[in-house]
Amino acid sequence: MSQVRWVVMGVSGCGKSTVAQALAARLNVAFVEGDQFHPPANVAKMSAGLPLDDDDRAGWLLALQAELHRAAGQGVGLVVSCSSLKRRYRDLLRAGDPALRFAHLDGPRELIAARMQARHDHYMPPSLLDSQFHDLQPLQANEAGVTLSITLAPDELVARILATD
Repeated sequence: MSQVRWVVMGVSGCGKSTVAQALAARLNVAFVEGDQFHPPANVAKMSAGLPLDDDDRAGWLLALQAELHRAAGQGVGLVVSCSSLKRRYRDLLRAGDPALRFAHLDGPRELIAARMQARHDHYMPPSLLDSQFHDLQPLQANEAGVTLSITLAPDELVARILATD
């Protein structure tokens, strides 16, 4: 079993959950859906079309950090889907696992907006996409990870993530 821990990151609608689930399956490790760790107040706020701020995200990120820390402590792999929009959010997650890697799914706003319009089972409205792009700080050269184009098929994205492993 792989002992690598990955966060699949990017703005809402970029395909984090799909790619993260497929990556976890290929690595034969657990998958954690980051959205499931949002408290009800965060979900209500986003559902109302209001963007989260740093204070809203703090507890959510700490909960995900704990999951990563637990996996690192047990020496097992894990794949988490989490927007991880800002460098300081990624630094907080890395505090739970210094070996953590990130796969940033990047793509044009128009494509992501179209994907968000097509989904009907998610609380995040397309009206919040601009706030996500506003907060997004792409991976920096000194962060372990890879940035990939969402124009590629999910299987190809997984293959490219695994090629960096």
